[in-house]
Amino acid sequence: MIVTTSNTIDTHRITNYCGIVFGEVISGADVFRDFGASIRNIIGGRTKGYEKDLAQARIQAIAEMQEEAKKLGANAVIAVDVDYQVLGADNNMLMVTASGTAVVIE
Repeated sequence: MIVTTSNTIDTHRITNYCGIVFGEVISGADVFRDFGASIRNIIGGRTKGYEKDLAQARIQAIAEMQEEAKKLGANAVIAVDVDYQVLGADNNMLMVTASGTAVVIE
């Protein structure tokens, strides 16, 4: 399945628009990872654990969006947008949302 942020796919003609599709993932933070991240925040450096979690959540959200597109009979998703939001009273959860337009291409 082709997934793109553009509104068209140069080498293909869109024959049907199936609708808007979404994929959402909410990921909770880990107390030990939070502690390590707070230390890195003070001394500097990257937080590899959070980066890994963020990448995994993004991959899962896009995969969920693709599954929704398949259910509608689409074989591509265009105009994809990925958004990130911090949730929870202590900002200890991350929501990743992928959205796009499911289409059928030749």
